[in-house]
Amino acid sequence: MEPLLEVKNLLMAFGGLLAIDGLDLTVNENEIVALIGPNGAGKTTLFNCITGIHKPTGGDIFINISNKKHYRINGLKPHKITESGMARTFQNIRLFPNMTVLENVMIGRHCRSHAGVAGAVLRNGKTRKEEKNIVEYCYNLLEKIELDPFVNEQAKNLPYGVQRRLEIVRAMATDPFLLLLDEPAAGMNNQETKELDALINKIRDEENIAILLIEHDMKLVMSLAEKIVVMDYGKKIAQGTPEEIKSNPVVIKAYLGEEDDT
Repeated sequence: MEPLLEVKNLLMAFGGLLAIDGLDLTVNENEIVALIGPNGAGKTTLFNCITGIHKPTGGDIFINISNKKHYRINGLKPHKITESGMARTFQNIRLFPNMTVLENVMIGRHCRSHAGVAGAVLRNGKTRKEEKNIVEYCYNLLEKIELDPFVNEQAKNLPYGVQRRLEIVRAMATDPFLLLLDEPAAGMNNQETKELDALINKIRDEENIAILLIEHDMKLVMSLAEKIVVMDYGKKIAQGTPEEIKSNPVVIKAYLGEEDDT
């Protein structure tokens, strides 16, 4: 079986700075992959390349979906990447603070609507039916993730951990096969991080969505990930299971700055 996401020899340069340097990465169906590395290693730049925010300088990014096998996505606009079946969250919360929880999720669902501008203006029967279906779909999604008690709350009034979970639900509303989570545990306390751990496993197990996450909380990474990819200075320096990674001397050196005895 081919991977859902395949990154081959990726390059991303900003002027004279090579932020991504010949990186290879794969994410398979129903897999949770963690991307780790020191600050400035190029992790978020990689996410930006995958999701269309940056056009890579070189290399290839492929996705494998049922009707378009080995579909090259280099240089596609972000909305086209989302339509293709990948959705992401960001390091900083990007909710619409004055909208309700339900409205935020409905915005995520917009990429799957068909009404168009004319339908939105004319408000015909087809448009009203689609809007009703979107409301029902998004409410059911909130129920699955146990955020339905907050459905009519404005996003700005939610506890921090709930806001983080809402961002993930909004991304899920796009109906992705792969979720890219950029530091989803940032700023969370221990209880919120435990709830996030359970949520990510639930999304993978019950919704059949693969996960690629950037995360600095190593306890969460070791608990969640089946595969860990380690980056430093734009390169992949190691890959393996949690057990392999935590005892890898190259990884230890990158994180702790140990001196080379040779």
